[in-house]
Amino acid sequence: MSDPQPQNPSGPDPGPLPAPAAEIARGYAFTGPALDLGALLWEGVCRPDAPVRIPLGMLNRHGLVAGATGTGKTKTLQLIAEQLSAQGVPVFLADVKGDISGVSAPGAGGAKVEQRAAEVGQTWSASGFPAEFYALGGLGTGIPLRATVTSFGPVLMAKVLGLNTTQEQSLGLIFHYADTKGLELVDLKDLRAVIAFLTSDEGKGELKEIGGISPATAGVVLRTLTAFEAQGASSFFGEPEFDTTQLLRTAADGRGLVSVLELPAVQDKPQLFSTFLMWLLADLFQDLPEVGDLDRPKLVFFFDEAHLLFNGASKAFLESITQTVRLIRSKGVGVFFVTQTPKDVPGDVLGQLGNRVQHALRAFTPDDAKALRATVSTFPNSAYDLGKLLTALGTGEAVVTVLSENGAPTPVAATRLRAPQSLMGPVEPGALDAAVKGSSLYGTYAQAVDRESAYEKLAAAEAAKEAAAAAPATEPAAARPGPAKAGKAAQDEEGLVEQVVHSGMFKSLARSVGTQVGREITRSLFGVRKR
Repeated sequence: MSDPQPQNPSGPDPGPLPAPAAEIARGYAFTGPALDLGALLWEGVCRPDAPVRIPLGMLNRHGLVAGATGTGKTKTLQLIAEQLSAQGVPVFLADVKGDISGVSAPGAGGAKVEQRAAEVGQTWSASGFPAEFYALGGLGTGIPLRATVTSFGPVLMAKVLGLNTTQEQSLGLIFHYADTKGLELVDLKDLRAVIAFLTSDEGKGELKEIGGISPATAGVVLRTLTAFEAQGASSFFGEPEFDTTQLLRTAADGRGLVSVLELPAVQDKPQLFSTFLMWLLADLFQDLPEVGDLDRPKLVFFFDEAHLLFNGASKAFLESITQTVRLIRSKGVGVFFVTQTPKDVPGDVLGQLGNRVQHALRAFTPDDAKALRATVSTFPNSAYDLGKLLTALGTGEAVVTVLSENGAPTPVAATRLRAPQSLMGPVEPGALDAAVKGSSLYGTYAQAVDRESAYEKLAAAEAAKEAAAAAPATEPAAARPGPAKAGKAAQDEEGLVEQVVHSGMFKSLARSVGTQVGREITRSLFGVRKR
């Protein structure tokens, strides 16, 4: 087996490829459009005559970019995003550390870039790419990205709240109750108001009729939700809700738009931002039509810090992820999970990821060594000693295997990756702020809107009930209306009672909630609302 020393620079012409290396190179000799990742490493030498590529039409077969911290995963995402954009394919990236905004500006070049370009046979030129910048709830610099609670759904909400299985199921019933009674859950105070009503004396009958929810469980969910609000989570939920089809846009010159979600301001809320990424994907899934296999994807979605999504996930949550990944391919969307090792991704999901870019792993501890062995076992048979190779790779080098144009896995290829053409680092804060405020979407999403929804409806019904209870039982004779007016007054009073006390939220105080809108919202994967 070959045991290359990846750090060695390319020297003089090494001559023809050895037979094993030539066989690997043939596996990447695609005839259709493809993305150039880099050049083959063999016997310690970088071979620019053996390019390593990914067929453009296979990007919707999903992928994994993995590797230890500091091995170059972010630059790999940037490299792939640039080429997708150049091919007219929109891209979504989550910028956890705040260093991907440079994709919008030309790269700086320099001796290291020139050396890398020469090693891999790259004709490098500085180039920025069309980009749009978002921020969750407007925290940080970006177009505010929000979701309504109703749209987010009970499964995803349970994940961000850290609920157990029983509590998650109870939350699902509460969402179902709100759906059927026409109580729109736009923001967190709407959900809190519905749960508070169901746990109140007035709502006990309603809670009992829902079935399957104990008052104690509902109380725990309410306390957890209240604490979540106190942590500043309210800004992430509300209106205007982000239209995820905005991620599918191209620029005026035909290049794909790179949508960057800036996350540095919410780094301390990993469960929240990772689950929000899943909402974006689930919302796209339910809105997009079936298109089958395209010659290029409609969108490639990079799911950074993927291990945060799977940690502590319920069975229902994992099943929904698996189903989303399995089915969204036929809607033209490719998903790349980005994490440290393949073992961070559940087997049912990992088995659907056809393209792999594995950066270096470290083996400093017994757990590291175990992770290394597990990673090696996930690759096809190889001409390399992968156990040694994966610990010897340098920054910007990776082990690659992808799906060929006919859908078969390519040979494992140690690869020295190309240099991104855009800026490898963040743009200046002033430039980022100008890009955000100059966006055509900024005016649509910048200002939150708080319209009437469940909270306001419940508050109004409660106020009307209290007003009705405080009204005198009888009127002084002089104040009584004449026969004609009395009939109208009685009719008005009956209308008020019917509308306020017997309608809305009460049954014996809120018995006829169903007389309002009474529509049930259809829900898809994760309980996400269908538009």
